[in-house]
Amino acid sequence: MENENKPEAKRLHSLDALRGFDMFWIMGGESIFVALAALTGWPVLQWWAGQLEHVPWHGFHAYDMIFPLFLFIAGISFPFSMAKRYQGAENRKALYMHVVQRGLLLVLLGIINNNAIRFDFANLRYGSVLGRIGLAWMFAALIFMNTNLKSRILWLWGILISYWLLFPLFPAHDLGSTDPFSMQGNLAGHIDRLLLPGKYCCYTYGDSEGILSTIPAISTALLGMLTGQFIMSQYLSTKPLRKVLYMAMAALGLIGLGGIWNTAFPINKYLWSSSFVCFVGGLSLLLFTAFYLVIDVWRIRKWTPFFVVIGMNSIAIYLAHTIIDFDYAAKFLFGGVYPLLPPDWRAVATATGTFSVAWLFLYFLYRKRLFLKV
Repeated sequence: MENENKPEAKRLHSLDALRGFDMFWIMGGESIFVALAALTGWPVLQWWAGQLEHVPWHGFHAYDMIFPLFLFIAGISFPFSMAKRYQGAENRKALYMHVVQRGLLLVLLGIINNNAIRFDFANLRYGSVLGRIGLAWMFAALIFMNTNLKSRILWLWGILISYWLLFPLFPAHDLGSTDPFSMQGNLAGHIDRLLLPGKYCCYTYGDSEGILSTIPAISTALLGMLTGQFIMSQYLSTKPLRKVLYMAMAALGLIGLGGIWNTAFPINKYLWSSSFVCFVGGLSLLLFTAFYLVIDVWRIRKWTPFFVVIGMNSIAIYLAHTIIDFDYAAKFLFGGVYPLLPPDWRAVATATGTFSVAWLFLYFLYRKRLFLKV
């Protein structure tokens, strides 16, 4: 791998805050805002509450961005991690081992998180959020380690264009649909039905984290890695605002491209369509650009600890929500307070109480410097 522009490793404070902001919504932030929308009836909150649920098939809501944003962030982190770990040819094998082990461990954790420790193999769910993150990040990292900038860009677009062409060229007719992008007629679901054992989520005819649809997620991770490489490079190192401007322009270009591509290959999270990768990748880049500008360029950081506490243990809280009943703990601590509140406020209080217990759990880990790193 060539050393483009002699990148310099440094920690991005904005990444920890952005990762925490991303996880905030699935660890309880969603429930708080939905309850506030029901309480107030304010149009803006009702609109946002509608955004905090997945679309049934084609289309996009803000909640569809949480998963790809996390993968994008993981991609940004890799060039920094690689710069710390990779110190010449003698460390290359160790870095390969780290990448592969991390990817496969996330697959294993995803299966356990879905099913606990069970041996009913016919009814296990093998696809998972963690598994997709692990595999997409792993293959993107292997590409990144063995290519130069031009080749990385070719890989990113080659994956997306090839994935797009597969659907109209090889539609699935086994369920009677003639639409290659429908739930019944898409190739990704067909491959899952042929090759992926166990049960599926989250639509009837395939798995939302299935086999074929993991491939374009590699481009999501690569897009993050290219962003991390751009941040690390010495290019415009004395003009950070120019870097911010270029990233914002690239983000808007990706959003526009995703919207155009949507007319031929619909934006669809379940298929992880190429238009979805571009559209959500652009939104992710735009959000990262805003966090990077405020936190790392302008150094306005007093508001960030709330999110950093979450972001430093993002995998821990994702797994903990399956294992720990934070709602039960909140009722134990605040159950005597809820009945004292006006009935309309109880849903807000319950959601806030559950979130607070989860956040305090993370704060305890943060203060003790206990971080689950995979």
